[in-house]
Amino acid sequence: MFFNFILPNFAYISGVNLFRYITFRTFCALLTSFFVAFFLYPIFIKKFHYSQPIRNDGPESHIIKKQGTPTMGGAIIIASTIMSALLWGDITNGYLVALMILTFSYSCLGFFDDYKKIKYKNSKGLSGKRKLFFQILFAFIFSYYVELLRAPNISGCLTFPFIKNFVICNLPFLICFTTFVIVGSSNAVNLTDGLDGLATFPVMLATLCLGIISYFVGHIVFANYLNIPYIANAGEISIFCGSMIGACLGFLWYNAPPAAIFMGDTGSLALGGALGGISVIAKHEFVLAIIGGLFVIEAISVMLQVFYFRLTGKRIFLMAPIHHHLERKGWNETTVVIRFWIISFVFALIGLATLKIR
Repeated sequence: MFFNFILPNFAYISGVNLFRYITFRTFCALLTSFFVAFFLYPIFIKKFHYSQPIRNDGPESHIIKKQGTPTMGGAIIIASTIMSALLWGDITNGYLVALMILTFSYSCLGFFDDYKKIKYKNSKGLSGKRKLFFQILFAFIFSYYVELLRAPNISGCLTFPFIKNFVICNLPFLICFTTFVIVGSSNAVNLTDGLDGLATFPVMLATLCLGIISYFVGHIVFANYLNIPYIANAGEISIFCGSMIGACLGFLWYNAPPAAIFMGDTGSLALGGALGGISVIAKHEFVLAIIGGLFVIEAISVMLQVFYFRLTGKRIFLMAPIHHHLERKGWNETTVVIRFWIISFVFALIGLATLKIR
């Protein structure tokens, strides 16, 4: 809103034109969302006394230490992100508006899931089929709308990293694929969010990388130099990324072990969906799988566990996702979190390196 309504009227003032730059507004968005989240959380924690039921089949330490911790902290993350993006972003940008709506929709879905867990005092929440239906619906609408915003030369085209000038142009296939990416990303982050601070830092790293990529694909000089698709107006997504990083940073202050609050599905479903949405806008869906390699590992561990158990009646891991398996093996929670952070950092570097490997 600042960009759209205030800046044009005060452009004659020295220094105001600085706010036209995406990089500067991204920095401002990051700081804004951080301070909003940082100062709202103490109020939220004090006033909100509803805690998320802890899985009975989980590690015993969780039942003892985490019982009674407030949940739904993701509501502040998403509110701070959207508020800051609205303040510093160009609200006439279709990509930015679509991404905010997608994120908010997934957050509302996560909110109802958390609400059912609290109301009925169990860890099940919404049925898996119902949750998946709405995830697919929101992602499909988003994917279709994004393709309507594209320039004709890139609309409906799927690009690949490592392979120069190779694309597949088929609109129905692309929309189905990008829907899968968004839903998969949302659920993968949701599965990762099982320990204090575990999901938050990798989400910030992935968002940072995707923010850089969004800026490059929206800048014709960088896009041509890196031989990646130029997507007009996609650079504005960097401001949303900055907002999301700042909000997650504010949350992490209170979610660091021992957590004073959990983000719940209200946050994890939305953050994962947002990562998927950003990758779709920037046409770097495959790179997201590299940058978010930790989330992929967590999701695969669950799928393998379920598949193998249904096939043989036995388990591969002591407990899935894999971070709980490592806890059962004797790893301290903080050890698991920090080592997974390191893994996510390595994946993020590899993902960024793909920009130069074409």
